[in-house]
Amino acid sequence: MQTRMKRAYLSAAFASVSAALLGGAVLAQSTDSQVGTWKLNLAKSKYSPGPAPKSATTKIEAVGAGTKVIVDNVQADGSTRHWESTANYDGKDNPMIGDNPNADMMARTRINATTIQTISKKGGKVTTTQTSEVSADGKTRTVTTKGVNAAGQTVNNVAVYDRQ
Repeated sequence: MQTRMKRAYLSAAFASVSAALLGGAVLAQSTDSQVGTWKLNLAKSKYSPGPAPKSATTKIEAVGAGTKVIVDNVQADGSTRHWESTANYDGKDNPMIGDNPNADMMARTRINATTIQTISKKGGKVTTTQTSEVSADGKTRTVTTKGVNAAGQTVNNVAVYDRQ
């Protein structure tokens, strides 16, 4: 009887360890397509209203159940802007830190494996809604932004980024 119990415990332990290892391997293989460093491709992007920035780089890092987004822009007038935010894909507001005149909070939601929706707010009021979609080959990220900027102008931008 004791031999059977030992075998049962060993079998259960082996099965648990195997499941944990295989589960970890599956999780390690499922990566967030948004994660990476992305450089704005001005030739493929459209800004309304303009002017478009001279350059922009977005770095997205995996953090817990979401991401940390770090944005560095050089505006058309040569001034620079830097902001960042860490948010899970749970649709809850998270603070935006830095120099973003259009938002002080953002909430992110995963739409599917390649698409994220970000709702930005300033003073509790929704300013813009962004849809960020990574191409099937993972080399391009297209960010469509609609809403109103800090100057009260209607925004309808399509920014195309290349993975670095």
